[in-house]
Amino acid sequence: MRTSKLTAVACGACALTLGLSGCGASFEGSGSKDAASAEQLALREPDPWAVELSADGNGRVEGDVADGVYTGTGRGMEGLITVTLLVDDGRIQCVGMTQEGESQSRGGYEAIRDGKYADLIEAAQGPDIDVIAGATITTAGVKQATADALAQAEAAAAGEAAGADGSADAPTPSADSPSSDSPKEA
Repeated sequence: MRTSKLTAVACGACALTLGLSGCGASFEGSGSKDAASAEQLALREPDPWAVELSADGNGRVEGDVADGVYTGTGRGMEGLITVTLLVDDGRIQCVGMTQEGESQSRGGYEAIRDGKYADLIEAAQGPDIDVIAGATITTAGVKQATADALAQAEAAAAGEAAGADGSADAPTPSADSPSSDSPKEA
């Protein structure tokens, strides 16, 4: 009886040892609920920033815009997003983008830092850009800031057009004021 108990215990210990040896932490499927390591993610996921953007070299901003530098603001996930655009001959170039309060754990933080949004704005020549996965609200803030900057450029163009038409209130010399044609009194 004693040997059968000893045999049963030994067989149970062997079965338990063999069963548990398959549960060791391995690279693939360790059963851990911890976050994946960077190496694991690099092996499984394609690089989302590796997409090449192609901009139309002849593309122009829609509408009439005045040349200059314009800064617009929009609301991001956790703060303001500022976009600075250079408008030159109907084409825009994103010369600066800042974020106030966007945390590093948000998808839009890296896209702003790495210039992804700037590339998208330049390729689209306006605020109609694609949404970046994981950064929907940040993308909406970038669109809003870009539209704000372009609205300023359109307002400046409208002001220039009004001045060129002569409809702007230009001061006219009166009879009492000296004009450049009148001789100066000594």
